[in-house]
Amino acid sequence: MDHDLNIAYGYKKLDGRRALYSVALDGSLKEELIYARPDVDVGGLNRIGRRDRVVGVTYSDDFSHYHFLEPDFEKLVKSLAKALPGQPMLYIADSNIDESKLLIHAGSDHDPGVYYLFDKKLRQLETFLVVRSELEGVKLANVKPIRYPATDGTMIPGYLTLPPGVDHPADLPAIVMPHGGPGDRDYWHFDYLAQFYASRGYAVLQPNFRGSTGYGDDWFKQNGFRSWPTAIGDVLDAGKWLIAQGIANPNKLAVVGWSYGGYAALQSAVVDPGLFKAVIAVAPVTDLPELKEQHRHWSDFMVVSRQIGDGPHVREGSPALNAAKIKVPVLLFHGEMDRNVLIRQSREMNDHLASAGVPHELVTWPDLDHYLEDSTARAEMLRKSDAFLRRSMGL
Repeated sequence: MDHDLNIAYGYKKLDGRRALYSVALDGSLKEELIYARPDVDVGGLNRIGRRDRVVGVTYSDDFSHYHFLEPDFEKLVKSLAKALPGQPMLYIADSNIDESKLLIHAGSDHDPGVYYLFDKKLRQLETFLVVRSELEGVKLANVKPIRYPATDGTMIPGYLTLPPGVDHPADLPAIVMPHGGPGDRDYWHFDYLAQFYASRGYAVLQPNFRGSTGYGDDWFKQNGFRSWPTAIGDVLDAGKWLIAQGIANPNKLAVVGWSYGGYAALQSAVVDPGLFKAVIAVAPVTDLPELKEQHRHWSDFMVVSRQIGDGPHVREGSPALNAAKIKVPVLLFHGEMDRNVLIRQSREMNDHLASAGVPHELVTWPDLDHYLEDSTARAEMLRKSDAFLRRSMGL
């Protein structure tokens, strides 16, 4: 809500894409379209100050952009961008109560960014906090937006991260890394997972497969669970494209994912057992009927039930129930305090892989949740995953 304008902001669909509207709070409930795009969904609001005053709205095609609702802020950000040319991802993170001082974040695909304090009166910009300061001076990888064809000819957007210094990739070990969700998408930004694997010599492709958000209803389909054959098909086609382009060595191609991405990684190996030579899944959904059941006594049971749906696709789309079809090594990571995806999803997958004789390992942490927000645990996960990939693909 905007206190001064006496309106509430909200989203609703316009031509199948999310648009930003306002509703007057003077009793009239007058509705007004604030901003919409013909190509992509409107994203989040840029809010600042104690009252979360809305100064802009985001949207993302290949890159992320801001549409400012006030010309003064647009002019200011353009001016700041000229002062910080190497950090094109620039936004106003917050302000003090009278908005005389702003907290600015600026970064890029290969720069996790810096927070700056900007004094509007003095026109002075000073460093407040360097994000991931340990990476200063380390050569990181550039991220390139790409398009690749799905089997049905649809062009799928994604992001390709190559090892630092590699301009003409050929015959590389490579990773397809589907994002989480199922309601989410990848963006052009600094991604520590992609950057880590790139630093270890892998090409990393992050596909915004059909089932991703941000591109409208036609792209979202019924979400990545109910429409899993389409989503997983697009993930598999990402790997095939890397091989067809000569970027990836076909014997050194893996799939890595977290949450829904972990589900997509496992299900990809079920659908096409020969494409990927190794699978890593972090906090994955593995059993769709069980996922519905675990929400039975929660207030979101109907939401999750509709999200997954009913019918043959539920069992056919459950990697744990089809584990015998997987023919390559699998590495699982999971926090035992995970409330998003319960640990039993990975334990069930682990048991079914064991029964099927598939080489596998499950690594758990007793006191961590879905996001593994612990530096030691994340470092362990990265080291173990890199060693697993090298061992599995003979690197």
